[in-house]
Amino acid sequence: MTDPLTGLSTQRSGLDAEQGGLGTEQSGLGTEQSGLGTEQSGLDVEQSELGTEHGELYTEQSDPRYREIDRLPTEEIARLMNAADATVPGAVARAIPAVSAAIDAIAGRMGRGGRLFYVGAGTSGRLGVLDASECPPTFGTDPELVQGVIAGGEAALTRSIEGAEDDHDGGAAAVAGRGLGPLDSLVGISASGRAPFVLGALGEAARRGALTVSLSCNPGSPLSERAEHPIEVVVGPEVVAGSTRLKAGTAQKLVLNMISTIAMIRLGRTYGNAMIEVSAVNEKLARRATRIVGDITGAGSAAARAALETADWNVKVAVLMIERDLGPDGARALLKANGDRLEAARHTGGAA
Repeated sequence: MTDPLTGLSTQRSGLDAEQGGLGTEQSGLGTEQSGLGTEQSGLDVEQSELGTEHGELYTEQSDPRYREIDRLPTEEIARLMNAADATVPGAVARAIPAVSAAIDAIAGRMGRGGRLFYVGAGTSGRLGVLDASECPPTFGTDPELVQGVIAGGEAALTRSIEGAEDDHDGGAAAVAGRGLGPLDSLVGISASGRAPFVLGALGEAARRGALTVSLSCNPGSPLSERAEHPIEVVVGPEVVAGSTRLKAGTAQKLVLNMISTIAMIRLGRTYGNAMIEVSAVNEKLARRATRIVGDITGAGSAAARAALETADWNVKVAVLMIERDLGPDGARALLKANGDRLEAARHTGGAA
């Protein structure tokens, strides 16, 4: 892994950017031929991959490029962080084959009635809960379909309960308590790939026949070794050493976006790129639903909104009411006859 930031060094004069790399001529981020200016310490990013020869986790490494950030102006630190964050999409891109395989496996089970669980501790757990909680308003899912489980429970969402991640048995119990079975899927999220709570949950899920997926930011972790579908997004050391809410957290969020969004696309919960299962719980979402119905059917906004009001704000029902000249009950019956898929219902031979 070659980090695009290789080449930044901290000298006594403080950090002069070569060729305007970070636009910091005055505070400066000097780049020497060695890239990190660490000849005496012998650190070489290209060969040591940021110093993991002693088995220390990538996510726990201290990157010498950032050791003097506390001496820099605010804007300079912001530019360094932004440049570091820019490396994350490339790391995610390298993991896309693994991500895609996991999504297909998850969607296949969900299509047969299975549920999706995210399990994590700390930042990883919060990201899982966040992604799960956004599925009902975005895709109209039952809150039980995608669930987030965090070590330490609900209290851990707003305050740190770091010791909870060491509770291996607690992770297993959390899975057992939710009755996971062969149709369900569990994504264990851990930047280190070693959190005992997540390992316990993954092991119990596997014992129950559920699909197991891991999402970590270190290669060859215990979590990867135990998952059917290991996903490793290796982003390297953080700007603040060990703070995996930064690059690692960003990487996890990007992958979770892919998992939930693409699974819902595979399940027919979008139409093209339209959010046809949107829950119109406020005026903004009501306008969005009206716009979607108008875009699909060509109806004006007044007609689209009237149909939605009659359809109890179900976009798919409103579309069929307009296009097939049906009442709400007839439109719902047509949808049901076509597996609740709008595309099939729009083009079927006749009303149900």
